[in-house]
Amino acid sequence: MVNTGKPHKTLIELLLDGEVDGVVRGNISSGATLALLKQQFNLSRLHRVALLLTSNGVPFFFAPTGIDEANTIADKLALANSGCEFIRRFGITPVVAVLSGGRIEDVGRDARVDKSLAEGEFVASCLQRDGVDAKHYTVLIEDAINHANFIIAPDGISGNLMYRTLVFLGDGDGFGASVLMDKVFVDSSRAKEDYSKPIMLASSMAL
Repeated sequence: MVNTGKPHKTLIELLLDGEVDGVVRGNISSGATLALLKQQFNLSRLHRVALLLTSNGVPFFFAPTGIDEANTIADKLALANSGCEFIRRFGITPVVAVLSGGRIEDVGRDARVDKSLAEGEFVASCLQRDGVDAKHYTVLIEDAINHANFIIAPDGISGNLMYRTLVFLGDGDGFGASVLMDKVFVDSSRAKEDYSKPIMLASSMAL
């Protein structure tokens, strides 16, 4: 038990000094905590991969979950590749589903949809060239979940909405989102009161 008036600062200090094997954010402010984490560990950007459960209990990895993550092709590729490395730490071979904003037959209906579809095709092909088992599933997440264990949303905003819809409205569940870094840091939603699953995830990573 640590009493502190600045819990986000204390949490990062404990991790930085090696006094703990890993941390779970819990109900501490997300913005302040992640900003300090980025600063103290000299991270140029933050990437997170969440471990989620569907309403049927099917586990899968998911990214991006932050509104400011993977909003460019380069950042999405970096997140996808580092996410695959993270998944391999559990002895799991990543099978990636890249999502976009429509079906292939929707090309021409809207410029934003066209751009999203083109990006999805490009990201999937780049991952394939890197030796990753990846496929562009367009908007068909219901098909992707039957074949892939790592689902990549079109961008950070849609990813955040998909995460919230599943966990808070769709009877799914989450183990938290791991920050992709050498130290163990599991981000969790303040809307949840039970942090046992994020603690389980952090513990498995700290072994």
